Amino acid sequence: MNLLALPIPWLEAAIVIALGGGLCLSLLRDPIRAWRLGVGFMGAVFVCTLVACLDFYYGNPTPSLTGGGEEGFFFGKKLLGIDEINAPLLPVVALVHFLTALATGRTKMRRFSLSWSLVSVAIRLAIFGSLDPTALVAMLIVGVVPPYIELRNRGKPTQVYVVHMALFVGLLLLGWAFIDPAGGHQTQTAWATVPLMAAILIRCGTVPAHCWITDWFEHASFGIALLFVTPLTGVYAAIRLVLPYAPDWALQGIGLVSLATAVYAAGMALVQNETRRFFAYLFISHASLVLVGLELHSAISLTGALALWIAVMLSLAGFGLTLRALEARFGRLSLAQFHGLYAHSPTLAVCFLMTGLATVGFPGTLGFVAAELLVEGAVHASPLLGLALVVAAAINGIAVVRAYFFLFTGARHVSTISLAIGWRERFAVLTLTALILGGGLFPQPGVVSRHRAAMTIVRERERQTELEKVARNNRDETSRSGIQE
Repeated sequence: MNLLALPIPWLEAAIVIALGGGLCLSLLRDPIRAWRLGVGFMGAVFVCTLVACLDFYYGNPTPSLTGGGEEGFFFGKKLLGIDEINAPLLPVVALVHFLTALATGRTKMRRFSLSWSLVSVAIRLAIFGSLDPTALVAMLIVGVVPPYIELRNRGKPTQVYVVHMALFVGLLLLGWAFIDPAGGHQTQTAWATVPLMAAILIRCGTVPAHCWITDWFEHASFGIALLFVTPLTGVYAAIRLVLPYAPDWALQGIGLVSLATAVYAAGMALVQNETRRFFAYLFISHASLVLVGLELHSAISLTGALALWIAVMLSLAGFGLTLRALEARFGRLSLAQFHGLYAHSPTLAVCFLMTGLATVGFPGTLGFVAAELLVEGAVHASPLLGLALVVAAAINGIAVVRAYFFLFTGARHVSTISLAIGWRERFAVLTLTALILGGGLFPQPGVVSRHRAAMTIVRERERQTELEKVARNNRDETSRSGIQE
């Protein structure tokens, strides 16, 4: 049976399945049965998003429960949908959630709540599927609630997270309040741009609002923490809410702050003595690199940033799952001494190095072409900017290799039981590794897709610029007419 031929709103179906699955799992008390059903629900969500993506690329649009245009189901607006920008992101987000759930060991099943994970993936799919800015703002606000519940359920401190997310929500609402509902983003001014820009920088963890990410990784379950940050939700918000409409000075401000954060976080990752903080700073650096590419808003830099976004999601997910597997066997590991874990699990060592180097654009991996495009676009804008990007990537690469040496080389770790990687973890990490290598060896389809998305953003920005010029000319003519009268 051809799934692409079925008239089903696949994106909405994925969200409904995730919410329904979360509700069903909340009623179960057997963790093994809950895990099996949860993985099944996650797999179904991934299949639905994959079919929705294929529907878009093969030109077989499926109906949408939220409608569109004048025939829209909700107030005549198309709230959810798929376009060039979010088409590949939806299945990638669902895949990362599915593999994380699949790789959850028996010792982690009680701490990794699959019911809340299903609710979270529904919210993230709604965020990445939001085409209406108002719906996106609402879902961004809803998305900060499950992590807070995670911290409360674990009995961990919530002050740092609450303060930063309250500031994020407040700035997001403030910026949205200054946008004329009649004109939408066509009337966006500095009063709207600055709060929205600040909210996005906080959500992405840029300096000085980066401490919430290190605190989040310190206190949350590693799997939940990984799923909350790796999709780079703040980058999607920047593309939808700021990038097409913000003036050049605002984008330059984002670029400068993000560039400083990328270099700073790379340096911090290099000197960390604890694996979770090391991973947190590595994530902050790469999220900032993607934001730098968006700031340049040229076709080549946007293509590189969008391609790097997907590469970072997959590589950091694989890297994080590898660290999670190590923690499940050895607890939280220090990077201040050598552990010699290679003998116990060579597969984990290879996956650690492969996914880690993929995050910095090692040749033959998915991020290589993306990093090259990003650096080339930066060099065209400013040689110093391109040099700073190269420096940040180089420091991140050194940090990854340093962590590998401390974890897998040196003195042997003695154990009386087998500490080899299990089949579920092996499947999850090797699947992500295969995607990383496959995308690196055959980059053309991904680059073409991201170039089309970049041109969509460029055209939207040009259209908004023309609309602003027309509106400005109309205001000037109205003023002159009033003076003459």
